[in-house]
Amino acid sequence: MSSYVLHSGTDAELGDAAREVRQAVFVDEQGVPESEEMDGKDEVATHFVITHDETPVATARTRFIDDATVKVERVAVLDSHRGEGLGKRVMAAAERAAREAGATTALLHGQRHVESFYTGLGYETVGEEFEEAGIPHVEMVKPLDAE
Repeated sequence: MSSYVLHSGTDAELGDAAREVRQAVFVDEQGVPESEEMDGKDEVATHFVITHDETPVATARTRFIDDATVKVERVAVLDSHRGEGLGKRVMAAAERAAREAGATTALLHGQRHVESFYTGLGYETVGEEFEEAGIPHVEMVKPLDAE
């Protein structure tokens, strides 16, 4: 029987698994240059990885950018596992951990084509569209109210 397991931890604990998913989604699938994707910020981030039968299939990371704001980054789900709610699950874990660490706001740069995914999670688009790694993005924010 297959099962999904959510893991969270440091770069030393989960970085390789997270980078495996990011390599497949951002570099191989979307054509983001590896030098841009692997930005050197993994060591200061908290990583979230969902595995399926011990294989990494989804990931996200968070970094505090000030005392109250966490930036959610590198949210990715392997193509073979999309539509199974893993994006929502990894986002919920990232937000919960950020809230527990004292964050009151979550910020992200979402790819324009998945803006509605983040809107459905309570994020609001702020500002104009911009380009990152050749892909249209929008900045989005969400208050992290206590649960």
